Amino acid sequence: MTSLYDNIIFGPVHSRRLGLSLGINLLPIESKLCNFDCIYCECGWNEEHRGKARFNSRHDVATMLEQILQQMLSDGTPPDVITFAGNGEPTMHPDFEAIIDDTIAIRNRLCPAAKISVLSNATQLHREDVVRALRRVDNNILKLDSAFDSTVQLINKPVGSYSVERVVRGMKRFEGELIVQTMFLRGEYLARRVDNTTAEQVDAWLKLIAEIRPRQVMVYSLDRDTPCPTLEKVSREELQEIAQKVEALGIKCSVA
Repeated sequence: MTSLYDNIIFGPVHSRRLGLSLGINLLPIESKLCNFDCIYCECGWNEEHRGKARFNSRHDVATMLEQILQQMLSDGTPPDVITFAGNGEPTMHPDFEAIIDDTIAIRNRLCPAAKISVLSNATQLHREDVVRALRRVDNNILKLDSAFDSTVQLINKPVGSYSVERVVRGMKRFEGELIVQTMFLRGEYLARRVDNTTAEQVDAWLKLIAEIRPRQVMVYSLDRDTPCPTLEKVSREELQEIAQKVEALGIKCSVA
């Protein structure tokens, strides 16, 4: 069963990719706000969780983050990473850059060993404030689920204009200081076959990875409930085969 994050700060949780992760949700806590409507989203369909489009305030985010970090330090369990994720796309927040600056200052003061990560769908790279903010975090993790616009439309269901070419152009601006994250899956959606693991899909995706030259790639498959019940998890062995092809390009690749 899909579900929303019910607070501004959530966790900590043991992330498959990041370690002990304390989450920050900049989106509404009672609804979902995203410009993607991914068929695998653990938060469910946008339409099911539509509500008041209220971003959490910069002040509330900083106040709650400081309080919870102080409690974790008192308990002797500081996080490995502070992760921006939550009920939608975090970079849509109009104060995203200022919130990143606040988070860096709080992290530096309270738990300087913790990394700051942002999980993003890479749709806001036309905004200079978002690009500046992403350059300042430790782990700038950007989604690229396919090299084909038609497949992105099927898997990610972007709201409004989307172009793989434009997103890749934005990713290349980071000059390697980013992590590309890709969900591999197969199954059916609306009586159409979904599969971004075919040779054609993987070969085209690898060509884009070679262009972007990220410092790392993360490949993963389904691990939680999805709003589309007819999706299938890709095996770890298949993911490892894809990862080997990435590493053959001289790029580090992790499998989660």
